[in-house]
Amino acid sequence: MTQSNLPILVTGGTGTLGGHVLPQLREAGRQLRVISRRDRQPSNGVEYVSGDLLKGEGIERAVDGVHTVLHMAGGPKGDDQVARNLMRAAAKAGVQYVVYISVIGADKVPLGYFQAKYGAEQAVAESGIPYTTLRAAQFHDLVYTVVSKMGGMPIVPAPKVIRFQPVDSRDVADRLVELTLGTPAGLVPDIAGPTVYPMVDLIRSYLAAKGKSRPFLPVPVPGKPGKAYRNGDNLTLQGALIGKRTWEQFLAEKLR
Repeated sequence: MTQSNLPILVTGGTGTLGGHVLPQLREAGRQLRVISRRDRQPSNGVEYVSGDLLKGEGIERAVDGVHTVLHMAGGPKGDDQVARNLMRAAAKAGVQYVVYISVIGADKVPLGYFQAKYGAEQAVAESGIPYTTLRAAQFHDLVYTVVSKMGGMPIVPAPKVIRFQPVDSRDVADRLVELTLGTPAGLVPDIAGPTVYPMVDLIRSYLAAKGKSRPFLPVPVPGKPGKAYRNGDNLTLQGALIGKRTWEQFLAEKLR
């Protein structure tokens, strides 16, 4: 069978990115399989396989007969172990190509989330399977969740050294589809949003859009994480692919 006739396994296919990626891959005529922690019936041309990537359950069945794996599943912790489990099974099954979505600063920011992402990158790179890894900035969706929670506090903590370069998940999805339908390229240029914002400004823009105001309390970010954020290690100021949709556009859509 040719590559185009073999299924693509998508992890994280039931999440935000999956909602954007799956329709595009279907339109490109590709067979799709999604691994999910709960049983699901086939829907819109997508086959679902139950399994748990962190526990290593159901992965062999998910990768069987697959040419390409698009690995988008992620969580607050354990992404490195998930990637090791997946890559072990994928290599054994003869998978020919892996695309992985990581985070900007994975190799620089000394926090557990970033370190797990970097561990996942290494698991992909060392698997022996041709691969492409794309590092992305924080999605608008995630930033919205953070600032809405912080904006709901009576006094808002204001970590002035933290800046974000949020990117729209739809722009990331477009790039991932392009890479998945392409050829292995290793670590490709990062993708980030068009503007860098101090976290305080993101919170203020959310409050203004909601017609609210709150007092702010400056808080330090000590130690190595503080130094990394002051250095902008979670940003890509030059050489990144820049997404089209701005934070302001996302916020207006979200709150209309």
